[in-house]
Amino acid sequence: MAEPGKIIFVHGASSSGKSTLARGIQARIELPFWHISIDHLRDAGVLPTARFKSGDFDWKAARKPFFDGFHHSLAAYARTGNNLVLEHILDTEGWLDDLVALFSPFDVFFVGVHCPLPLLIDRELARGDRKIGSAEQDFRTIHAGKRYDIEISTDDEADANVARVIAAWRGRTGASVFRRLAGAQGQGRSSLD
Repeated sequence: MAEPGKIIFVHGASSSGKSTLARGIQARIELPFWHISIDHLRDAGVLPTARFKSGDFDWKAARKPFFDGFHHSLAAYARTGNNLVLEHILDTEGWLDDLVALFSPFDVFFVGVHCPLPLLIDRELARGDRKIGSAEQDFRTIHAGKRYDIEISTDDEADANVARVIAAWRGRTGASVFRRLAGAQGQGRSSLD
């Protein structure tokens, strides 16, 4: 049986710099880590994106089973010994609780990625591949009530943020946020309070 994989979970708004951070971690950390996100699946053509956009298929109907499958696949990768740098946006009620339960057997390091709103809006506009306004909506909602093992701001220099995250990952002591949340779930609570 393979030793379970480790997960570095990078969470932040759309266009906040999660991909840059995840690529930097993957390039510099001492263990092999997969860099995985929904964008990789979308960009590789795994999803019939054009047919969702054209209305041939109903994304609202497909969204829940897609994300349920994605979340379970992450646990399967880690269960078989793969380390993951996961970038994800917890924008749906219940996803954090679901992932805490799925990831309970694993070493999870939860990274909060923040970006000032004006910079976030500029990045979203420059990308041209995101629904305008989604970054601001994320900015206002996704970090509410969440605690992290480390928080960074992507208006800081990217290499410095990568170094900060890796150093914090290496030097951590005590239970991670995900481990404490899993313990709270086991006691019938859904928060750390």
